[in-house]
Amino acid sequence: MSATAPYAGPSPIRRPLAAAALLAALVSLVFGLLLAGAGPASAHAALTGSDPGDGAVVDTAPKEVTLSFSEAIAVGDDSIRVLDPSGKRADTEAEPKDLSEGSTVRYGVSLHSGLPDGTYTVAWQAISADSHPISGAFTFSIGAPSDTTVALPSQEAGGGPVGTVYDIARYAAYAGFVLLVGGSVFVLVCWRGGVTALPMQRLVVRGWLTLTAATLVMLLLRNPYTGSGKFADAFDLAGLQSVLDTKPGAALVSRLLLLGAAALFIAVLFGTYARREDEREKKDLTFGLAVGGGVVATGIAATWAMSEHASTGIQANIAMPVDVLHLLAVAAWLGGLASLLVALYRTPDIGSAAVRRFSTVAFGSVVVLAATGIYQSWRQVGSWSALTGTRYGQLLILKVALIAVLLTVAWFSRRWTGRLTDPAVASEEAPGDAAEDEAAEADDVTEDADPERAAQLARQRAALTATKKKRIRDADPQRSGLRRSVLAEAAVAVVLLAVTTMLTSTEPGRTEEEAAGGNPSASAPAAGGPVNLSMPFDTGGRNGKGTVRIDIEPGRTGSNDLHVWIDGRDGKPMDVPELKLALTLESKDIGPLPVVPDRLAEGHWSASAVQIPMAGDWKIDVTVRTSDIDQVTIDKNAKIG
Repeated sequence: MSATAPYAGPSPIRRPLAAAALLAALVSLVFGLLLAGAGPASAHAALTGSDPGDGAVVDTAPKEVTLSFSEAIAVGDDSIRVLDPSGKRADTEAEPKDLSEGSTVRYGVSLHSGLPDGTYTVAWQAISADSHPISGAFTFSIGAPSDTTVALPSQEAGGGPVGTVYDIARYAAYAGFVLLVGGSVFVLVCWRGGVTALPMQRLVVRGWLTLTAATLVMLLLRNPYTGSGKFADAFDLAGLQSVLDTKPGAALVSRLLLLGAAALFIAVLFGTYARREDEREKKDLTFGLAVGGGVVATGIAATWAMSEHASTGIQANIAMPVDVLHLLAVAAWLGGLASLLVALYRTPDIGSAAVRRFSTVAFGSVVVLAATGIYQSWRQVGSWSALTGTRYGQLLILKVALIAVLLTVAWFSRRWTGRLTDPAVASEEAPGDAAEDEAAEADDVTEDADPERAAQLARQRAALTATKKKRIRDADPQRSGLRRSVLAEAAVAVVLLAVTTMLTSTEPGRTEEEAAGGNPSASAPAAGGPVNLSMPFDTGGRNGKGTVRIDIEPGRTGSNDLHVWIDGRDGKPMDVPELKLALTLESKDIGPLPVVPDRLAEGHWSASAVQIPMAGDWKIDVTVRTSDIDQVTIDKNAKIG
């Protein structure tokens, strides 16, 4: 093979300085994007309505305040607080009641009776089903608006310094996953000789360390991130225990356990596998590593799918496996790209065959990304207006544009790959190299007399050989062109990963549009309210007099909880052998619908999931039997729904 003309490119000193300057600029851009995205847009479930509404003025004090949301949420004891004009609690401080019906997510808190006129503040905070904290506040007035000492919170849940650090840890976790999985795929599938290359080993190990550290930070900050917003609460054991009981906490712990298995995989890959010389044994071990590593990588990817966007909303059972495939394809492509960049700049031994194999892997990853990305975009956006008119849609457009740029640069890389050759080192030796070899051979006469000198000479020859290989490869214009195009790909990939991370912490376009448009099915508060009845009875027998008290909650169409208490003449709980109820809507010729409650305690019966098909003036018949022969049926009408 004829000698290749030297490549007149940047000097060896200026190239690292230029690369360092580029990486510094990229890091600044990434953190700028993260900080710009760490704000109020972190809400995923949205408040779609309330009763009373924001700014409403009601004539009489309501018995309760209800809030409706666009998707399922997790609430605690203080998730909904109602404060009077002086800042004192106007609610009963009990855990919010779940008033959800069908697809409508609604929670409420009861208010104290006899509330005075004035302006009341409702402050709420919860955790969305896709793990992100949400919060807000609004006011309503009884009688007429008044001055209030309550200041509406200016900071959204998940914001502030804790939110910024949490978002950076989220980005670092994605980056670590990409390097860990993509680097492992690269050395197993594309360049098996890379298992002995120290730069490749460092890349994969650093990916593992980054993902592990980021996961630990997210686990510790989860409590203040969704609650107080104070770093000091990161080490609150009670708060940490409550985090472990949640879906995001379980996902983070699962990820840490899987990272333990990943550490074993790395030890075998760069230890036993790298030292194995028998080809048959190495082939068997390659298969075992591929299967085991694939299972671990899939499990780690699933920790995101089970706790974020994919786990809630429409078609969650399809979206979660699609999300896992999407994450694995991203890691294989972008992580392999980072590995190729390190191999081209830091190792002299990677050949054209390995680069071409990566090109095939990258093409397959792009195909998977396209298919899964189209589905995810439809699921999270749902309409053209949401694509162009919401922050999520605009970030998605930016992501698609970056992918287009990345594919364009990759096309140039593919052209350089097609021209890549592997010149033999011997045929490319310069006269100075031959002189060095002759000098080394002349020194070989002393090897037998001085073993230490022989070992030193062997190390020198190995270093000279590596230097000559690198010099020849660096002088190859095709290889230099490939390095530059791959570096450009990696630069775009860093920004792309930042935009992807921002998408995971931004309210989906479909949800934002539903909240802004006031989805009627979610926002319109249902009519009616809890039904409370009291009916005296007399069966005519001994100890046959008493009072029946009935509570029906929420007192609306759909599923209701029914409680019955029976008090004797002395006002104490009274047990009876039999109690039956029936509901009839005479205006629509519906019923009687029988209800047989279960005895909970002396004088207390209950029935859950009592279905009331439509609103109206329902007649409630109650049959009480106090002995074998003494019973009576009483009735009373109640407005339900």
